[in-house]
Amino acid sequence: MELLNDMALFVEVAHARSFRGASDVTGVPNSTLSRRISALEKAVGLRLLHRTTRKVELTEAGQIYYERCRRIVDEARIAHEQLGEMLAQPSGVLRASLPVDFATIYMAPLVAEFARRYPGITFDFDLTPRRVDLVSEPFDVAIRMGELNSSNLIARLLARLKVQAYASPGYLNIAGMPQEPSQLAQHECLGFAKAGTWELHHDKKTMKVEVGGRFMVNSVGMFRRLATLDMGIVLLPTEIVAEDVVAGRLQRILPEWEGKSTPVYALTETRLLPAKVQRFIEFLQERLGQHSHVP
Repeated sequence: MELLNDMALFVEVAHARSFRGASDVTGVPNSTLSRRISALEKAVGLRLLHRTTRKVELTEAGQIYYERCRRIVDEARIAHEQLGEMLAQPSGVLRASLPVDFATIYMAPLVAEFARRYPGITFDFDLTPRRVDLVSEPFDVAIRMGELNSSNLIARLLARLKVQAYASPGYLNIAGMPQEPSQLAQHECLGFAKAGTWELHHDKKTMKVEVGGRFMVNSVGMFRRLATLDMGIVLLPTEIVAEDVVAGRLQRILPEWEGKSTPVYALTETRLLPAKVQRFIEFLQERLGQHSHVP
């Protein structure tokens, strides 16, 4: 990098035919320019400039070196400007890993809105359940739900989604309406395991209830669907079940109680992000924040 900087200074001196003129353009003092060019001549092993008190002339070797350096410096400048344009005008392929059910159920309309806002961006999404490796795989960003394990990745909190209990009218007609969290222990509860602990909060009170059920499912979409088919109670973010609530397939129960909020994070390998990624993260913060809260 130091060599490229010295080449750029040499190009300015050669173009101005003067250390003073190059100093005016670059803001680098004459003495520093002279020292840097001398070091460059020592590095290449040839004299590049004839110096007089009034002007600077290129040697034969200096003329050849100038033509080569000018092209290299111009290419570097163009590359820098193009990256600046990428930052200002988002474009290119956005490669993202998304949580399967949350992306399918809730994020799809947001992605469509984002795509309309930025027509220069194309999309490559991975919705497999596996945890992709942002270091070794070509993903720009991963969206993750739930608390994170410690890692070297950069995590940006997008939202904390409210979590509430829901059941279908059909299930409630059969099993009855629970009036307090402790009664969940006598109900079919759907989750990632046949049995587990649900933690519910109301004001400053917290209740932990051991719940169980007949189904063990590793898909939020699946046990949400089972709930609409009268198979039990679910504890899910409101965004996941919003359509079912509006359609009357599910209804909220224990309305004064909420589960522990679910955080949503954007994970990246670095803080230096191209515009397509930065805009995507900002957009999700904006849109998710309309229906949730980030402390």
